[in-house]
Amino acid sequence: MNTRGSEFLDQPQAPPIGPEQFNEIVTTAADLAIVLDTQGTVKSVITNPLNPTLGRLDHWKDRDIREFMAEDSLSKLESQLEAYREGQKKAVDAIEVNHFDNANWEFPIRYTIHKTNNPDIILMLGRDLRPIAELQHRLVKAQLALEKDYETHRDYETRYRVIMEAARDALVLVDVASGRILDLNSSAAQILGAEADSLTGSAFTQEFEGRRRGEFIEGLVLSAGDEAGGPVQVTTRRGKADVATHPTVFRAAGEKSLLCRIETAKSVETVAAELSTTLAQLYREGPDAIVVTDGHGAIRSANDAFLGLTDAGSLADVKGKSLGEYLARGSVDLKVLTDNAARSGKMRMYATRLEGAYGSQLSVELSATHLNAGGASGFAFVIRDTSRMEVVREPAATMASMSGGSPVSDDAMRNVMDLVGSAPLKDIVAATTDVVEKMCIETAVELTDNNRVAAAEMLGLSRQSLYVKLRKYGLLNKNDRNASN
Repeated sequence: MNTRGSEFLDQPQAPPIGPEQFNEIVTTAADLAIVLDTQGTVKSVITNPLNPTLGRLDHWKDRDIREFMAEDSLSKLESQLEAYREGQKKAVDAIEVNHFDNANWEFPIRYTIHKTNNPDIILMLGRDLRPIAELQHRLVKAQLALEKDYETHRDYETRYRVIMEAARDALVLVDVASGRILDLNSSAAQILGAEADSLTGSAFTQEFEGRRRGEFIEGLVLSAGDEAGGPVQVTTRRGKADVATHPTVFRAAGEKSLLCRIETAKSVETVAAELSTTLAQLYREGPDAIVVTDGHGAIRSANDAFLGLTDAGSLADVKGKSLGEYLARGSVDLKVLTDNAARSGKMRMYATRLEGAYGSQLSVELSATHLNAGGASGFAFVIRDTSRMEVVREPAATMASMSGGSPVSDDAMRNVMDLVGSAPLKDIVAATTDVVEKMCIETAVELTDNNRVAAAEMLGLSRQSLYVKLRKYGLLNKNDRNASN
């Protein structure tokens, strides 16, 4: 080993270094060199030319260094100066202080303090700590960002776990590349016949009979991409249960994954049972009256809300009777409802009046649905009490709803408005009345399928008056042609 360097420095005399070379060594070895007396006065200050960020600090010379130090650093310097004044310092010591300049900027410095031949003079060699402080600041910011991302990740993972376990469907996440189960909920584990922990990481294909990994996973991916494709039918290996797998393919972090919803015949029956229970509760406790009739309108079943509207004591009082007995226009209303519902499957928002067992009447709106289950035809009616709404309805809107039609058309209204300024108000009102009257007659005839007796009864007219108005508006021949066609 070459020991010439150590022998050179270990000589009893000072190394043969000139003053100029010594100053250069000091200024380049430290970022900041300060010659200071034990009272704190700066005798000399030199900055490293290789670190120009400190700038020029010549104005510190012959001034108290305390003027350029932060308040929290004064105690550190004072304790060092006091120790040197009392001659207690034997070894080199180091302190970290914060300087501030007249330009109101701060920079941290780490000083090593050295004695000189003069007991009242000390040498302070400082290293700029700003790069280290900046690095620490970046590390703190990175740590805070990492902790924030970690908390966000935990938050999303918790939500994901809650959703997976709260879902009624059996869900399995599968990695397409490896074909292994990434995650699954308790419902899926129960169907597959094992614990969720033991299934996680295992091959998804092995949980079903007669399936090869490549073909099975590829089939799931193809089924997920085919909008018209149905579920993949498989049989579980442990429970021997026939299940339908509904796959959905997606990408996460660049990797393809499958979300498989597993459905058993038992689960379908469970959903149907739950729906049946829910509908039964709605039928019993719902605010609207619900009536089920046969194909001729005879009541088969009715809920308590209908019994309340008709003042009936029990279901036996209304069962077997025609619903038309409780409608203001009787069989006319019932025929309009049943004919339109049988033709189009349903009829909504038909306005009429409902008669109670003791002659009371209520304004109601009915909707009818044609039922054809198990070969038995019938109708379901939902009846809503609208008597409280009569006081806020416009007369024209009430007339249109009682006829089962629509409000006056825009074209008809424009034709009437064109008369303003060219005809007296009396003629304009007469024209408006004619427009509304024609629409009501057309709607009544259409609803009754050109049954003029029923249409006249619906409009509260005699049959002779209806014929006169049909002839007045040119509807008589038109309806006759439609009937013959």
